[in-house]
Amino acid sequence: MSDKPQIPTEIIQGKVHLIRKEKVLLDRDLAEMYGVQTKQLKRAVRRNSDRFPEDFMFELSDQEFENLRSQIGTSSWGGTRYAPMAFTEQGVAIFQRIEQQAGGGGKYSNHACVCKNAEMVRKLCGTSRQNRRP
Repeated sequence: MSDKPQIPTEIIQGKVHLIRKEKVLLDRDLAEMYGVQTKQLKRAVRRNSDRFPEDFMFELSDQEFENLRSQIGTSSWGGTRYAPMAFTEQGVAIFQRIEQQAGGGGKYSNHACVCKNAEMVRKLCGTSRQNRRP
């Protein structure tokens, strides 16, 4: 059993946004969950950009960013100058793999990260999708 902290379902589901008809986690929220800085997450994603097609991760347009800021409240964005990255469930899985391969020192890295990834993706997707078995 891992001594790494678990992420409560309510926390993940509270950070899920519907953007471009996709359920996504924003870069700052994903970074927080993995215990890394947002700039480290963005750097890792840019170094591995070939692993993130647009249906896995996309950067919000200026208009999407403004809409999101107005929904959430601008004070929570602090000095953010750049539009955030949005990660679909597949993007979360790819980031987890990159973080694991890098031996990232985040609180959800390595073995605990692998164990929690499926749980995080399920929570991101919510209960709308049923397990399908052939």
